[in-house]
Amino acid sequence: MASMIVADVVRVCLDACAECVQACEACAQRCIASAGAEMVECARLCLDCATLCTTNVTFMSRGSRYYADLCRLCADACEACAAECAKYDDEVMQACADACRRAARACRELATA
Repeated sequence: MASMIVADVVRVCLDACAECVQACEACAQRCIASAGAEMVECARLCLDCATLCTTNVTFMSRGSRYYADLCRLCADACEACAAECAKYDDEVMQACADACRRAARACRELATA
């Protein structure tokens, strides 16, 4: 039963991280297209978050013994990205912030499972 619960938590985290990658990549492209200097940090955080989430999906998929550690780092990056994206009144950026918050919650839950 316990392994089934962990498997469910892993599945939720996998899905949340995959959605976060898509949202962050779209948001980074929006930031780049805006060509505003104030958007540079947002684009960087989105790209960092997307990269960490992608790596996290890979680690979880292969059952790496390091995925819990990576989940904690990924959650930190997701939270930072969410905070930055939430500053902007833009549908793509707000969707990114929401996806990042979901991924951060899922990563934190998995890291403590």
